[in-house]
Amino acid sequence: MSRRTRMATIDPTPPDARAEPIAARSFGSGATTISDIARLTGVSKKTVSRVINGSELVHPETRDKIKALMTELNYTPDPQARGLAFRHSFLIGLVFDNPTAQYIVNMQYGVLDALRDSGFELVVHPCDSKRADYIDGIRHFVQRQKLYAVILIPRVSEDQALAEMLQDLGVRYVRIASVALDDASRMVMTHDRRAGSEVAEYLESLGHRYVGLITGPKRYRSSIERGGGFRDGLARRGIALTDEAVYEGGYTFESGVAGAEALLRREPRPTAIFACNDEMAAGVYKAAQRMGLSIPGDLTVIGYDDSPLASQLWPPLTTIHLPVREIGRQAASLVLTKDRQSNPEGNAAITVSPHLVIRDSSQPPRE
Repeated sequence: MSRRTRMATIDPTPPDARAEPIAARSFGSGATTISDIARLTGVSKKTVSRVINGSELVHPETRDKIKALMTELNYTPDPQARGLAFRHSFLIGLVFDNPTAQYIVNMQYGVLDALRDSGFELVVHPCDSKRADYIDGIRHFVQRQKLYAVILIPRVSEDQALAEMLQDLGVRYVRIASVALDDASRMVMTHDRRAGSEVAEYLESLGHRYVGLITGPKRYRSSIERGGGFRDGLARRGIALTDEAVYEGGYTFESGVAGAEALLRREPRPTAIFACNDEMAAGVYKAAQRMGLSIPGDLTVIGYDDSPLASQLWPPLTTIHLPVREIGRQAASLVLTKDRQSNPEGNAAITVSPHLVIRDSSQPPRE
């Protein structure tokens, strides 16, 4: 659009010197409305609405006057009314399937960090991705709430059919996943494979040759990437991880106990176990205690996530730090950035980098 054309579309309404004086303002018992702001500034409600919604098509002096009055009167736009005007609500949906409680809390904190002062609010929607109708349930949620955008957490973020459903509805979305599953404009990547490899290289550097792995469920991409990176890292160091040394857990404490008991009965007994989240690592602690093994004297244990649990265990857990709050903040910032999703070409992927935090649950194996 040329400068001449753009200037022609700017709202020319000048400040009105005849606007009602401050002393004459009266709103009765009700709250201040957009009509009040328009009347007191001598402009149309459409002009006030443009200022509220950040339009540049308003004379700067008029915009400043309207904003000053809104501040003076402590006027807050009605989000439902704004939603009707835009045919969507000012709500961001967070959709997830059974992550750990701390993970979802940290994720929500991160999303709220990004939404602060944006005019948007957060609504959450837990679901069960094993149900045949779960995508229909998410569709109804999105349509009922008239969501502006949706943030998808693993494992639902890995479902291509869900992403295509949101595209069909014309709803913005961001997928959080360990690998690129979509356009960069819709992705926050966590590079789980790289982190799994770092664990393997650290254990080999300590001298561990007999190691065990407790993964998450096979249907979780994070489980595949973390376990695959661990295997790759060991292989590069000349250590083969046999299938018998791998136990498929469920990202739960109980599955960590069961997995550790199964692995620690093997001969030769592993001197180190990598559990693909901190809750399963805590289960390894329980199993080791039952079997009379000390940590880290008899067994090195490493987890994944660096949740508060990691520093509450004794000894404190060596683990991969996953910046969940930052991931949530990045995802919410991404759905609020209009240019990225409207023009996906050339966008660089948003990534976060997990890294190993060494604490007291790891040491070289005994001779």
